[in-house]
Amino acid sequence: MTASSDTRESSGKPEIMVTDDRHVRTIQLNRPHKKNALSQTLAWDIIRNIDAATEDDDVWVIAITGIDDCFCSGVDLTPAGNADDRGPMSEIQSQIDDLSWVGHFPLAIRQRCDKPVVAGLNGVAAGAGLALAMVCDMRIAAEGAWVFPGYSRIGGSPDGGLSWSLPQVVGYEKAMRFLLENKRLDAAEAQALGLIGEVVPDDQFQARFAEYCHELTTISPIAARMTKRVVREATKIDLEAQVRYELQSIGTAFASEDGQESRKAFLERRKPEIKGR
Repeated sequence: MTASSDTRESSGKPEIMVTDDRHVRTIQLNRPHKKNALSQTLAWDIIRNIDAATEDDDVWVIAITGIDDCFCSGVDLTPAGNADDRGPMSEIQSQIDDLSWVGHFPLAIRQRCDKPVVAGLNGVAAGAGLALAMVCDMRIAAEGAWVFPGYSRIGGSPDGGLSWSLPQVVGYEKAMRFLLENKRLDAAEAQALGLIGEVVPDDQFQARFAEYCHELTTISPIAARMTKRVVREATKIDLEAQVRYELQSIGTAFASEDGQESRKAFLERRKPEIKGR
């Protein structure tokens, strides 16, 4: 396995690690002190690296996972985490940069990429982190992993393509219940609901995740790409329009008094005082 790149925080620590092992490229979120919460820098670098892997003919499978005991705990709500740092952007990104990074997760993984993308849930996947996992093509989780929508807790609605990807795998009512009831599900419960395809013991997770991704390289990469293309066509919608509608909706929710109170209560670790306005 050879390291291909890393991106560093202002502290000098790598915020994302990218490695190649034969035809598998692994993108690993590396902000353990923040439970791999998404800063602007980390989020845009995930997208850049997915786009780069899409264009690299030697990469047949893309794997996304987290460091330590967490996949991705959602958005970093601190001011430092939300500082805008896009850096160099592709022509596609510059054309629709008003979508922000959260709108590019589904576009990069499902629309621009025709290679299998596998999410390895080594721990919590919440909010935008769950949205990232759900727009991947397949998901494998450690027994100790858990999922949590989180949006209603901070007065928001789904983003990151979750309004589209979630009903695809669980159906309409189950998606609505999961999002509005805002329940934390362990890996077994998430698998039973259909969010996860495979659950493995914690001590076997890394080996099984790598093994599964390499299993996908034993088939023709052309066949894999054509398969993803035809399945995508069978479930095709105007995905860009949908993620734009998501951003409009979550913006309206966040701008409300309840939305502002919910985020304040979340940061203050208390229950919000909901007034319906």
